[in-house]
Amino acid sequence: MFVVKHVAGKVVSLPVKEVKPKFAKILSSRIAEKLLRLLAEKPAYPRELARKLHENEQKIYYYIRRLEQAGIIDVVKQKQIGGAQANVYAVVKPAFLVRFKEFELGNVPVGSAAEHGFLEHFVQDGVLNAYLVVGSPDPHGPEMARSRDGYYGIDFALFLGTFLNHVGKLNVRLDTEIRDNELENNLILIGGPVVNMITAKVNKRLPIRFVRSDGWIVESKISGKRYYAEESGVIELIRNPFNKRKKVLVIAGKRYGGTRAAIIAFLRYFDELGKGNRYDSSVMARVVEGIDKDADGIVDDVMFLE
Repeated sequence: MFVVKHVAGKVVSLPVKEVKPKFAKILSSRIAEKLLRLLAEKPAYPRELARKLHENEQKIYYYIRRLEQAGIIDVVKQKQIGGAQANVYAVVKPAFLVRFKEFELGNVPVGSAAEHGFLEHFVQDGVLNAYLVVGSPDPHGPEMARSRDGYYGIDFALFLGTFLNHVGKLNVRLDTEIRDNELENNLILIGGPVVNMITAKVNKRLPIRFVRSDGWIVESKISGKRYYAEESGVIELIRNPFNKRKKVLVIAGKRYGGTRAAIIAFLRYFDELGKGNRYDSSVMARVVEGIDKDADGIVDDVMFLE
């Protein structure tokens, strides 16, 4: 968990640990507050803390025990002091939360990006470490197609923003404008090979690929199955063929309805994505198909096919 604040037009944040209400009283102590401020700056041992705070060492030990019992501080190492071993303490987190109500179900993803296989390479320390590549809305490519998938990319970017603490540069590129050296970074590709030329370049490397000779159907090398629906979409994570040290995330569909389905899968079923392929869980590649639940002609939900 994080606590987030807007300061001078920037977003700043701190990781937070939840503390049970019964331990809230210890946090209200003047000495405990001073202890925690010192330990938030750097680890220290009790005698050192007593000297800095000009307090009796036994009193400091009392608060150390209470704070350790509450799970607010912990021993990070031991240090030899005057022929004896001294415990060196640090705060578990730099901020703490006391909650008086149960959490409510929402669409915000749980945990950090590092806990989810599809994003761990692309968000590091709250900063996006990738280029988001969308198809150009102008006619381009062998089929002179215009991309409509960029609109769905906005929804994906809003979702991605829930993991970010700071955006320091422009990370979005059109497929027709991205430079060769930029392709060597982590990439997030929105849209299939008809409308996104970078997706077309990596298509043959995908475990679930699009077959041009058969009307761009989706074909899985994992299961051997083929998917013909216009609303078929894929979400795949592969090694970047332009730089083996980086990754490529593909969110694409046979047509724009399939890309919409893949984006919906990311927004609504993010934890499900991390389970890997149904036929081989070690492969981070999924196939979804869009569903029109309310019969208005627009894909509004998905089912996982593999």
